[in-house]
Amino acid sequence: MSAAIEIEGLVKRYEDLTAVDRVSLAVEEGDFFGFLGPNGAGKTTTINAVVGLASFQEGSIRLFGYDVVREWRQARALVGLAPQEYNFDRYLSIRDILIYQGGYYGLRGPALRRRADELLERFGLAQKANVFYTRLSGGMKRRLTLARALIHQPRLLILDEPTAGVDVELRLELWDFVRELNRSGTTIFLTTHYLEEAEALCRNIAIIERGRIAARESTRDLIGNRSLQDVFLELIKR
Repeated sequence: MSAAIEIEGLVKRYEDLTAVDRVSLAVEEGDFFGFLGPNGAGKTTTINAVVGLASFQEGSIRLFGYDVVREWRQARALVGLAPQEYNFDRYLSIRDILIYQGGYYGLRGPALRRRADELLERFGLAQKANVFYTRLSGGMKRRLTLARALIHQPRLLILDEPTAGVDVELRLELWDFVRELNRSGTTIFLTTHYLEEAEALCRNIAIIERGRIAARESTRDLIGNRSLQDVFLELIKR
């Protein structure tokens, strides 16, 4: 099976701070992969480098074989990012948010509008289609974040804390949705502080600490007879 993400020797520095220190990581196509670590460990910096939101000083990143620097157009067309923070245009309706996002990927016309409406229906937002995002509840904003990431039907979906701040019912609903999406062939790359979430969803897990990979194994092998919380705490205290 080919790799969805190939990271080799990635280094990202901010002046005197090395945020990511020679990280190498491969995620196979079709995997449900967890990328865990404490705050400040380098998770978001790594993600930003993968999707082109941050430059880096050393190393290489390839998405489905495309170099994210030299072949950035091809690489970015294959990935959707659902960030932890809301960064919507406050002057657009939620339907227009999806349509504008699709335009960045070259989508146009009736097909794009149908895709937007399908996603609004799928995420229970159809009745709010003409509402500004500022009038949505926290749970609805989280659904909109996912819908926007999926507008161009990416082969790789990156989820950065997708269930942060949502209630248990919505969290379980989103779990079912991303499982279904993964079964249909989409590669999922998940960061989360809810260790039970990673344990329930991910087939493979990497743990990053102080900019370096501390572990990278299948979830089953990593945990063994312990809980993921025990393993996580042990690794970050070394």
